[in-house]
Amino acid sequence: MLNFDDDRYLRIQSGAVGLAGRIHEEVDRALREGVQNLFFVGSGGAGILMEPAARLLQERSTFPVHQVMPAELVVRGSVHLGPHSLVVMPSLSGTTPESVEALRWCRERGAKVITLTGFAGVPLADEADVSLVNEAADDTSCESFYLQSLLVALSLMHLRGEYHGYAETVAQLGSLPALLLEAKRTFEPRAAEYAARIQDEPFHIVTGAGATWPQAFYYGMCILEEMQWIRTRPVHASDFFHGTLELVEEGVSVILLKGEDASRPLVERVEKFVPGYTEKMWVLDSADVDLPGVTQEVRSLVSQVVLAALLERLSAHLEVLRDHPLTTRRYYKRVAY
Repeated sequence: MLNFDDDRYLRIQSGAVGLAGRIHEEVDRALREGVQNLFFVGSGGAGILMEPAARLLQERSTFPVHQVMPAELVVRGSVHLGPHSLVVMPSLSGTTPESVEALRWCRERGAKVITLTGFAGVPLADEADVSLVNEAADDTSCESFYLQSLLVALSLMHLRGEYHGYAETVAQLGSLPALLLEAKRTFEPRAAEYAARIQDEPFHIVTGAGATWPQAFYYGMCILEEMQWIRTRPVHASDFFHGTLELVEEGVSVILLKGEDASRPLVERVEKFVPGYTEKMWVLDSADVDLPGVTQEVRSLVSQVVLAALLERLSAHLEVLRDHPLTTRRYYKRVAY
């Protein structure tokens, strides 16, 4: 595969699922200490990647769950956050200024903070009540954060008697890194083809629903916009017909991300509409990926993880074809703001 290290990928994603035991212990301890609600608090892409876990809990658990942006939490506050709160805070670098400020703000109010970082010895790791570190980088952080936050949600539901089959699900997640690697290999020719077809597009509408919506949002904002300087319009599939459809015309590129949860029909509705008005529709469907040994229930939980793995291959080819390295920035961490 183009510019790819198989062993590194397996090490990082295996490290993410390998945190299952530690995550379970910490969630158990927090519940025994009387925690009454959970906050996912992340900046930018890391925060977006918490959404599938947050939504899973909001839909399947009666435990109060909030997902907020660190900067907004600090300036607006929340009557729900206090000594009875468990805060899960992701940051790949562990140095994100808004997150560091929010961590201190949360701890000042007595909340217990668990951080998920890609490095040890950074502020978010050093100042947290509990620091969970899994080496990662921009090209591998999506799957890593998705899996870690999913494990938080599964542990919480299992401990509250709201999720059955926890051990079996975690065992299946343990097989996922190798399966994702094989999925990448299989997708590689298609990734090269897609990249060649979209490399010169100036604008993309990117859409998804359910667990694939955060991936659509993330890929549009953090990859195509931040790392490739391509304008995008990420839009939830359920909102597509409340405004964005008016932007669809001949020559407009629309990228659809299809998952395997209950929200799939929302994306299929867009899929039926778009070809009547533009020939440039690109569909990526997690159901097309072979995951032997993974049940349909678990597949529905990891559609976003699968799509993230495939889209990384698209990104790898785009940066070469466009002669625009994914690490190139104009402003991010380069100028004061």
